[in-house]
Amino acid sequence: MTSKHLPVPNGMLPFWRTEPHVLDNHRSSEVLPEKSDIVIVGAGYAGASIAYQILKQVKPGSAPPSITILEARQACSGATARNGGHMKPDIYNFVSTLAAEYGVDAAAEVAAFEAKHVYAIKDFVEREQIDCDYAVTQAIDVNFSSDHYKKLKKGFEQLVASGCVPTKEGRYIDAENAQEFSGVKGAVGCFTYDSGHIWAYKFVLHLLEKVVAQGVNLQTHTPVTKLTKSTTSDGAERWNVETERGSVAAGVVVMATNAYTSALAPQYQGKIVPVRGTCSRIAVPPGSAAPRLTKTYTLRWNGWDYDYLIPRDDGSIVVGGARTAFIHDLDSWYNVSDDSRVLESAARYFDGYMQRHFVGWENSHAYTDRVWTGIMGYSSDGLPHIGAVPGQKGQYMLAGFTGHGMPQIFLAAEGLAKMIVGGAGFAQTGLPRLFQTSQARLSRPDSSILDHTPSGRRSEAKL
Repeated sequence: MTSKHLPVPNGMLPFWRTEPHVLDNHRSSEVLPEKSDIVIVGAGYAGASIAYQILKQVKPGSAPPSITILEARQACSGATARNGGHMKPDIYNFVSTLAAEYGVDAAAEVAAFEAKHVYAIKDFVEREQIDCDYAVTQAIDVNFSSDHYKKLKKGFEQLVASGCVPTKEGRYIDAENAQEFSGVKGAVGCFTYDSGHIWAYKFVLHLLEKVVAQGVNLQTHTPVTKLTKSTTSDGAERWNVETERGSVAAGVVVMATNAYTSALAPQYQGKIVPVRGTCSRIAVPPGSAAPRLTKTYTLRWNGWDYDYLIPRDDGSIVVGGARTAFIHDLDSWYNVSDDSRVLESAARYFDGYMQRHFVGWENSHAYTDRVWTGIMGYSSDGLPHIGAVPGQKGQYMLAGFTGHGMPQIFLAAEGLAKMIVGGAGFAQTGLPRLFQTSQARLSRPDSSILDHTPSGRRSEAKL
């Protein structure tokens, strides 16, 4: 696996980018600054969040650092603007796997950190008056396999018995009530807990608008091609951030590059892998008698085959997944960075979706309005890489979210900002210990990305 993945210039248009912000193609200056205290590579959820959180960490009366954000395409044009719209923590599924491998305390840190996002984002959106359709609701994870449901339920109960507080906040519904509770045909069991959904592009562009107003230099359509290190005449080490438009010298570089990380940081080759996901918007004609959905959903057929969906205020439904349509063709979705087209095998998967699966939607005339694709950054151990890059002074990482970054990134950026601005150690940031990027993680020869797929290996896509 030696491909150098960079964003393709012609990514297809997802629903979330159909109302472009004034900063979508923004360049704060005609030419790149020669130097900047901090360069952030990537202007998605991670890049915008770390810029915001760095400025928030600056003490009153102190001069803020100069910050430049370099984005390969338009602002927020990558995975953030192509996802399923969930702000959905995991309180039992992957958390149960983490508990078995690392212990309940470490797993509970992850669950609590993710659960905290649901209401932290709510409070932030309300305080900032951000128009991003954010809503707090309940997630309903629906199972169609009795065996898989029993496995998940066992893990859930073990977490509760071990004192995992976030898991205690959820509950499960067994077969006799699962279909009535969920409104999903054939449900044999459900889990439910607090969740949210959001128009992430609008949230991110609000952050970018805020930091640009405070002097951050945003440069779109400026892909970074290389990072090199140099020493100034006074002995200080600097990073040269190279682009086709020139270079920016920086004391600190933050890699908010997710799927494209290994192109600039080759030690992450195979540790953060680009993976293609598929999403859709299902529209409902005016006057439809379909029952209005108010919850978010995951429909889970087994350990590898699942879809996810959120309702929207306009009555439409955003549905992602379609894994059964393409997962057998590994080369079409694994180690792939082309988001310019939808896989033919997945393009028609969502036709009749609501009619097939939801009670009362049989005569809804719901139809597939749009299908798009996005490129996620899958971590080899399923955990994000956050913190100082091992052996690279002045280089920091905020990437590898395995399609699950929405309930991780905003507060992770706050922790990382404490390291960059205040010199805090990772243990003082409030970040889950398992999120720390380290040489030990980079040196592990194994990868769980393809375990539990039909070929006997897994993938945990959650776009």
